Formats: sequence, structure tokens, C-alpha cells
Amino acid sequence: MAFRVNGELVTDEALREEERLIRPRMVEEMEGDDPVELEARVRQWARENIIERLVLRQAAMRDEDPVPEDIMNQRLKEIRTQSPGESGCVAPAGDEELRRELETRFRAERLLARVTEKVTAPKNKEISEYYKKNREQFQTPEMIHAAHIVKNVDEFSSEAAARAAIEEAGRELEAGAPFEEVADRVSDCPGNGGDLGFFPRGQMVEEFDEAVFPLEVGRRSGIFRTPFGFHIARVIGRTPAGMRGLDEVREQISQMLLEQKRQRAAEQFLDRLMSSAKVEEEG
Repeated sequence: MAFRVNGELVTDEALREEERLIRPRMVEEMEGDDPVELEARVRQWARENIIERLVLRQAAMRDEDPVPEDIMNQRLKEIRTQSPGESGCVAPAGDEELRRELETRFRAERLLARVTEKVTAPKNKEISEYYKKNREQFQTPEMIHAAHIVKNVDEFSSEAAARAAIEEAGRELEAGAPFEEVADRVSDCPGNGGDLGFFPRGQMVEEFDEAVFPLEVGRRSGIFRTPFGFHIARVIGRTPAGMRGLDEVREQISQMLLEQKRQRAAEQFLDRLMSSAKVEEEG
């Protein structure tokens, strides 16, 4: 049903279009819920979305400060570049309409920026308290630095052929050939001497972790099998599990808390606009 927000009409068509846009996400979030309840939530959310956008736009348009011409020209240029017409330009009538829309968006962005820029940075006490209450976020897992030689088993290489090739690579290593040289020449994942860099448990397949993590630094595994094929791996380095210190993560926490405070300030501002809006059913 159509309604008005501070006198501005929202048509049935606009409401249905908003419902169409948000329905897929709502269906995913409410999977298995009562379809009647789902549709009621879709209608409610669509209505609230429209009201929020309208009251923000209405408040933004009350701002009499001019919109910088260079910013508008730059945004128009970016849109033309992204979606050029036959001549690479927007038609004059469409250009003017687009310009008005971009100006409205800019005013809304500027209004919210003015609200959030008043938010103060978190104090050291806030940062320390967050660190103490969320220490699990700053734990670092055991990491190993490894390299490997792999012969894939796939439609291009049989298990027997891959096994024979990895066994030959193993004999070369036993004879003293450098691991990096054999990896670059033999491996189906060549380059950088087979270096995989640092990684924690769970990043590689389980079979790889089980073969590599027990090894001491500098030691080489025997031949082992994963879903990809046959491997030989070598551990280059290891870092133990630990905890990142407060000084190391202080700036990260500060930025996160500041962003949360800004988000809350914007939400509270929008809530005030919505609570003071006059919403009337049409007809």
C-alpha cells in the first residue's frame, strides 16, 4: 500500500520493487521459517528501508551548503567511464537527472560524515579493556614454513606414473640433490623451489598437515599421499603459538572501536530522523 513520508509519496510500485530486491536475502536468512512470517518481514523491512532513505535524503536536502562542482564532475566522469553509451556520453536529459541524483547522494554522505566526525577516538582504557575481554582474537596459531614436491594424480597422470616420478625425486634427494632444484625441475607445482610459505594447521588438507607438522625444522618427510597426489615435503621454519601483545594490536583495536562508535552514531541519528518522521498511509 502506498504511503507518504513527511508528505513525500511512496508508490505501491516502489514498495514492491524494494521487496523484490531484499527478498532473496531474507529467504536465505529465514530459510525454513513460516512463509507467511517471511513475507511479513519482507514487507516490513522494505518499508523501513525506504523510510530511512527518504528521511536521510530529506534532511540532506535541507543543507544549503553548495555541492563542489569538481566533485560532481568527477563522479559523472566515473559513471560515464563505467557505463558508456554509444558515444561514450550520457544523454543531456539523462545527464541532468543523474547529476541531481548524485548531488542528493553527496549531500546525504556529507550529512552522515558530519555526524560521525564528531565521534572521539577511543581512550587507552577502552582499548585495554577490549583487549582483555577478547584475548582469543589475538592468539596466533603455530605456523610452519614448508616446501614440497608434488606429482599429481589426475586425468593426465596415473597413480603408478605419479608414484614412480616421486620415488625418483626421493632418490635424487637421498643422493644429495638440493630440494629446491629438484622441486623446480620435477614438481607439478614448480617455482620458488616448491616454497609454500608459512601456514597454520587447517590451511592445507589434513593429510598434508599430518605429514608435515610433526617434522623438525630442516627435516624432510617421506613420500605421502593427499587427494592431489604424492608429495615429499621439507620444513624450513616454525613459529610457536602465542599471543599478540597489546602494543602490537593497539592501533588495530583503536580503529575498530572508532568505526563501531561511528556506526552507532550514524544509526542513532537515523533513528531520530525516523522517529520524528510523519508517515501516513495513502488512500
